[in-house]
Amino acid sequence: MKKKLEKRLAYLYSGELASVVVFVFISYLFNYAYPNLQLYSLYSFWASFILLELLLLQGTIYWYAKLKRLRNENTATPPIKLVRQLHLCKTLNIILIILPIIAFTFDIIKGYPSLPLGGLAIAFFIYIFAVLEYINYFYIQLSYDNSSDIRHLLKNKKLKQSCMNKDFKRIS
Repeated sequence: MKKKLEKRLAYLYSGELASVVVFVFISYLFNYAYPNLQLYSLYSFWASFILLELLLLQGTIYWYAKLKRLRNENTATPPIKLVRQLHLCKTLNIILIILPIIAFTFDIIKGYPSLPLGGLAIAFFIYIFAVLEYINYFYIQLSYDNSSDIRHLLKNKKLKQSCMNKDFKRIS
């Protein structure tokens, strides 16, 4: 059982970390290959992209802490100090979620009538993805990528509470 959990936590940790790195390269390639999108000139792109990257980093830290504790102390419960810090991040992330909305408004006002709509659409997609990641980490598990999760979903016919959210209940 421990080996299976360790493998799962390593998968989650490495996947989040890989996403952080890969998304930087993808954004660079997109901006380079499609200059007409004007991605790097859009405040909404940067606000959404930084939000997503910060959320993925928080997820990386969380899964790594669980993995490290499992390997070193035979428990996957993250340290209380980290849970408190992530709980603070949960609140601060709300502010970061609002900033892209302001940036979209600014880009629309600034760029009208020659808005790079393709770039704005990509920025919006990144923003939606970031908000879904926030919900997935801090409230309700939205990602069901293994048989155990899918069985739970089919049996209970409702979404699971996120692991981080369960840990938050330990400190309140």
